[in-house]
Amino acid sequence: MLILRKFARDIPALIGLVIVVVVVIVAVVGPWLAPYPKDAYASHLLQRLKPPSSAFPFGTDNLGRDMLSRVILGARGALEVALIVVGVAAAIGVPLGLVAGYRGGWVSESIMRVTDVFLALPQLILALALAQLMTPSLESAMIALALTYWPYFTRLVFAETRRLQSALFVDALRGIGAGDARILFLHILPNAMSPIIVRATIGMGFTILVAAVLGFLGMGATPPQPDWGLTISESRSYLPGAWWYSIFPGLAILVTVLGFNMLGDGLRDLVDPRLRRSR
Repeated sequence: MLILRKFARDIPALIGLVIVVVVVIVAVVGPWLAPYPKDAYASHLLQRLKPPSSAFPFGTDNLGRDMLSRVILGARGALEVALIVVGVAAAIGVPLGLVAGYRGGWVSESIMRVTDVFLALPQLILALALAQLMTPSLESAMIALALTYWPYFTRLVFAETRRLQSALFVDALRGIGAGDARILFLHILPNAMSPIIVRATIGMGFTILVAAVLGFLGMGATPPQPDWGLTISESRSYLPGAWWYSIFPGLAILVTVLGFNMLGDGLRDLVDPRLRRSR
């Protein structure tokens, strides 16, 4: 209850939570919420590049498709990419961090040196390089993002495991003959879950942003998918006249990423007061 009261007093975190909840709801009920869900994929050339109006609140694109419907339907794809990428990255990085932090020796050194190599390169540049080696598609973008995000989980879990392995409860477990797997996955991992959740929350927003960049560069989603980054890329030829074509998917990216970051910052403040942001 004390944690909930502290979180309730954190206005930015509450705003972030509201944004995330709204985006999740939009993603879940998108096909029923969109005004023209079926027409979001079909061309209507007589309605192309219509400005915002009562019939089309966000206007239409170069093929006459309703922008509001495509922005709403794009939320599901953005969250799907973020969930899969962060989930796969955590599935790779968390066990590696546990093993590296607990075992020590050459095993730890090998894992952490590979992790350092990945962390030394900007994730976006590395993801672009990997995506370039594969066929441009949403699946390729997710693979590239997952393969570049796991080191963040590994470094985090490594530090938490090194801190927890010297705790008294771990010594007690060793004393009663508990195996390494039991100690790692039933005792150390649950105590390290809070920072993992914070990293995953912040990573969701960052993944949505990087996925949009890959889509913008033609290395992510492919037409006619209602992808936010791909839509902004397609709008470049019609600026500044058709300003609505890029502004609304851009705002969707901005608000969604901001929501996840604000929520992640609030969770971080609760988990580790030493990292509390200044107000």
